[in-house]
Amino acid sequence: MADLSDPKDALLHYLQRTREALLWKLDGLGERDLRLPRTPTGTNLLGIVRHVANVEIGYFGPTFGREWPDPDHPLVVSDQDYDADPQADWWVPASVSAEHVADFYRSVWTFSDVTVAGLPFDASGAVAWWPPKRREVTLHRILVHVLADTTRHAGHADVLREGIDGAAGLRSEVTNLPDVDWPAYVTRLTRVAEEFPA
Repeated sequence: MADLSDPKDALLHYLQRTREALLWKLDGLGERDLRLPRTPTGTNLLGIVRHVANVEIGYFGPTFGREWPDPDHPLVVSDQDYDADPQADWWVPASVSAEHVADFYRSVWTFSDVTVAGLPFDASGAVAWWPPKRREVTLHRILVHVLADTTRHAGHADVLREGIDGAAGLRSEVTNLPDVDWPAYVTRLTRVAEEFPA
C-alpha cells in the first residue's frame, strides 16, 4: 500500500488508479466498438489509450534522459508519424488488437514507474516539445501534468463507454454512482433544460 502522506507516492497512486479506470472502459467491448469514432473529432476508446501511453513515454522517458526500449513498437508514435498525421496517436491500426493496446499501456506504466522510483521528487528534466521558457521541469511537475492529462482522458472514456452500453463509473466493482431511476432523472433534467430557448 502506498504511503499517501508522501507526495510522490500519492501522485503515483492516483495515476495508477486512473490508468486502471481507463483500461476497464475497454472491458467486454469488441474491436469495432473500441475503434469507432464517437465524436466529431474522431475520439475513440482505443485511441485514447494509445494517446495516454505515448504521452507517458515522452514525459517519463526523454524528458528525464531515458529512452523507450522498443521505438519500433507499432503503437509508438514518432516525430515523423506526427508530421505525417497530427492525430497519429489517437487511433489504432486494424493490425493491432485491443489486447495488444492494453498490454502496451501496461508496459508503459512499468517504464514510467521506473523513472518515478529512480528520481527524487525535485529531479530536473526538460520537455523538448515545450516552448523554451517553460521547458525546464521537475519530476513533481511532470507527475502532476501526466495525472491531470490522464484523468481528463479517462473522463472522456467514461462518457464514450456510457454511450455505448451504459457502463459508467469509476471502477467496475465500485461505480460510485447512486442507485437511482436514471431514466426519470434524465427526464427531469431534460424538462429543466427545455425551459430555455434552443
